[in-house]
Amino acid sequence: MAHFLAVDLGATSGRTVVASYDGQSVTMRELTRFENPQLPLGGHIFWDIAHLYNEIIKALRLTHSEGLELTSIGIDTWGCDFAFFGADGQLLSLPYCYRDSHTDGALEQYFADRLPKREVYDRTGIQFMPFNSLFQLDTLKRNHCTALEAASKILFMPDALIYMLTGEAVCEFTVASTSQMLNPKTGDLDEKLLASIGLTRNHFGRLVQPGERVGVLTPQVQQATGLGAVPVVAVGSHDTASAVAAVPADDDRFAYLSCGTWSLLGVESPVPIINDDSFNENFTNEGGLDGTTRFLKNITGLWIYEQCRKEWPRMDVNEMNALATTSSCQSLINPDDPRFAHPASMTAAIREFLTETAQPLPQTTADYVRVIFRSLAARYHEIINILKRITPVDIQRLHVIGGGSRNQFLMQFAADALQMPVIAGPQEGTALGNALVQVRTAGFVTTLKEMRSIIKKSIELKTYLPQ
Repeated sequence: MAHFLAVDLGATSGRTVVASYDGQSVTMRELTRFENPQLPLGGHIFWDIAHLYNEIIKALRLTHSEGLELTSIGIDTWGCDFAFFGADGQLLSLPYCYRDSHTDGALEQYFADRLPKREVYDRTGIQFMPFNSLFQLDTLKRNHCTALEAASKILFMPDALIYMLTGEAVCEFTVASTSQMLNPKTGDLDEKLLASIGLTRNHFGRLVQPGERVGVLTPQVQQATGLGAVPVVAVGSHDTASAVAAVPADDDRFAYLSCGTWSLLGVESPVPIINDDSFNENFTNEGGLDGTTRFLKNITGLWIYEQCRKEWPRMDVNEMNALATTSSCQSLINPDDPRFAHPASMTAAIREFLTETAQPLPQTTADYVRVIFRSLAARYHEIINILKRITPVDIQRLHVIGGGSRNQFLMQFAADALQMPVIAGPQEGTALGNALVQVRTAGFVTTLKEMRSIIKKSIELKTYLPQ
């Protein structure tokens, strides 16, 4: 039995999972779970990367206390955000959170002063969002960020944690592809885009692909955890890359939805799709396993629901989800409206949108839940129709992976809106994909198809049909 540690860090919480492979199937056991709070400090919002690092150390100590012999460790996180390190290897500041409002208006400023919008898209194929790394870094440069000015290395979040564990500075392909600084034609960071914000390729680690052994735990980490020189593998370090690797598909006639705080909806493509249609529809081309491209749309997902829940009386999440069936409210919002990015009150933002669009306002918690779920399903339908129009993929079903796949009410709304089967699972897709890349790196399997065949032996799927 081989054991692997998958470190899966999301934008609201993190966890570590022990994946055990017996030669046929993988069993997953959650080892630790912890919050990943956004820190309001000095007028900005940051990530507490020291807290995340310490939680990884705690998990490694636990594996040692249990007598587990780890084959390797892999880390996945959200995209776009990064940390600064000095020439002496020390962390220079807390990483900015992508939800910080300092990038409001960043797109317009960049296109006015740096490079034209279409050139940036042609060089990257990435959906324009103000928190993409390119625009975050440009904003920090304009604001004379002292950490940026002093930085010897700029490392994306999973790469930063790998650096803290191993001392190896790398730039993993899938997470780098979210930055709007990677050129899919060259397969590396685009030097013209870097130059536009006063940076060079030397500011970033060496490029690595999913499945590459980066290094081993440093002597200090070994001493702190009781472990030996355990290898650390660069998995699909962007969480969606790991999640899509865990889609249990037999063919290519599907779309996938990584459903969580964000909803990432798209298809797998053997090549980037960068043309007038993809530019006009603002679709993204992100790196996947085995040279594939995740052609997708980033949709504001259950973030809206999560923020509303903070304003409502505490209730079991499953009971709250079920409220959607007790309401008849037909109002819909656009989940991607900018007002839902970081409002002081999410329920107030929903009421504001519905007032401006002359729709009935929610009167009860059940109304809000129904509005959110139906609006997400309607947005999925809209994006699927665009994918059918601008890609050659014959989409016959939707595979939903991630925590949102547990929400049976959202899944049924999606099946009804799409008028096609929705296959829910694996719920722990990101951690499972992370682990399976490690399984492959260890030499137990060789192809993505073999990885996906393991999933079918390891989990139970649920299919929702249109009603």
